[in-house]
Amino acid sequence: MAVYAVGDLQGCLEPLKCLLERVAFDPAKDRLWLVGDLVNRGPQSLETLRFLYSIRESVVCVLGNHDLHLLATSRKIERLKKADTLREVLEAPDSDQLLQWLRQQKLVHHDTERDIAMVHAGIPPQWTLAKALKHAAEVEAALRDDNLYQPFLAGMYGNEPTKWDKDLHGVTRLRVITNYFTRMRFCTSDGKLDLKGKEGIDTALPGYAPWFSHKNRKTRGQKIIFGHWAALEGKCDEPGVYALDTGCVWGAAMTMLNLDTFERYRCECDPAGKVGHAPVPQPPVEPAASPATEIPITPPAV
Repeated sequence: MAVYAVGDLQGCLEPLKCLLERVAFDPAKDRLWLVGDLVNRGPQSLETLRFLYSIRESVVCVLGNHDLHLLATSRKIERLKKADTLREVLEAPDSDQLLQWLRQQKLVHHDTERDIAMVHAGIPPQWTLAKALKHAAEVEAALRDDNLYQPFLAGMYGNEPTKWDKDLHGVTRLRVITNYFTRMRFCTSDGKLDLKGKEGIDTALPGYAPWFSHKNRKTRGQKIIFGHWAALEGKCDEPGVYALDTGCVWGAAMTMLNLDTFERYRCECDPAGKVGHAPVPQPPVEPAASPATEIPITPPAV
């Protein structure tokens, strides 16, 4: 059995299939890990969900901010934005089935055998993995509980509180947990969030840094896979931390990581979120503590 992790799909189904074909993925024996943001902005959000649902027994998925946004719009809590490509999902005859599957997914996944954690955005530096899993379970329970589902989605949006406090309760508590796992990029060493910064690591405000770079991070030494931050271009110099969002939906590439060999595969994407043919800059080799080989995917000529 082989296990592969793939960066943000965002409704870009063709590049995902390109990668799966390249490694001869067999859903009967292999496993596919997804770092969240399965939908939105790309051209095939509905088709992507249908495909993943069809192989759901082979899929391990965590939710991203775009996935939660889809769930909120399905309950008419939030309106569709101009750039959203979710209307087909909401109007599909199998929409309820697909959304019901989506709300069962995790915010943080931990494979105890490989000792690898997966999260969409990151784990705040002040939390251990055990604490992260515990707090993720609070949000997961709200998503699955019909009595809590609507109140959670209704209170999910917002940048406050910017920092965790164990005395937080209710929707406010769930909001900050959700922001850590699905929206975080920059934060202070004690977990205060800057949710406005979305560019590269050199754009951090004074006192802030990428969540994974803090020296006192309590998950240091833990292997972590994450997406969300396309501006990193898949580059992360923290040993054992793997950035997989390489901006397919923005015309760059989709990245797949073999979790046994740590080889990387990239499928070039065009600005429409489909398989592209233009050369894509190759990211650097992983640091010595977690070596990786980059294997670009060249699509067949048409």
